Amino acid sequence: MIGTIVNTCCIVAGTVAGSILRRGIKKQYQEALFTALGVCTLLLGANAFAHNMPDSQYPLLFIVAMAVGSLAGCAMKLERIRSLGCGRQSGETAEQGGGSLADGLTTGCLLYCIGTFSMLGPVMSALQGDNTYLFTNATLDLVSSMVLSATYGIGMLWAAPVLFCWQGMFYLIAKVSASAISPELMTELSIIGGILITASGIDILKLRDCHTLQMLPALLVPPLFFLLRSVLC
Repeated sequence: MIGTIVNTCCIVAGTVAGSILRRGIKKQYQEALFTALGVCTLLLGANAFAHNMPDSQYPLLFIVAMAVGSLAGCAMKLERIRSLGCGRQSGETAEQGGGSLADGLTTGCLLYCIGTFSMLGPVMSALQGDNTYLFTNATLDLVSSMVLSATYGIGMLWAAPVLFCWQGMFYLIAKVSASAISPELMTELSIIGGILITASGIDILKLRDCHTLQMLPALLVPPLFFLLRSVLC
């Protein structure tokens, strides 16, 4: 778990550093950071989708997952989580050109958790004792967390325990059953994650409200599909 611990600590350190630097950044510079973050998020999501789509054995699964996940998220009214960003924190970020804390946490959790490094890394750590992917991911997240906290504030610290639980889940499952997490499953998760990250980028750039929060249940569809397939086959 040392790799996951290092990754989590890097997010905490980057968030604290970014929130401190944020106080001395003028409004126009914060708006520039906000736009840059949106463009980078958009491109990262598109790259994740394009990179993993050719390897998919179920090219229609992501469409079903997004449809089912969006309907489930709408039924559960996940958009209400946006209220977490209301109040003093939300008003402060709004005045400085940022979005709500809920928007920032959604984007941060997706960027930190969805990707080859963050999903394959814990598996390699559990099965082979190799933390290379996790240390690489920690370096990337250190920079990303600084930019995110400079935009959304110290509340982005909540993304750190989410990452720890996410990677810890993969680590424990890999320890219990090496065959439970297949490369095929991680490919499908990366495709859907790429779509969600792209939607977050569109939200950040204020091109359209994609309601990314209510799409999050789509990430549960591939694991359920693979579980059902293993039971029936």
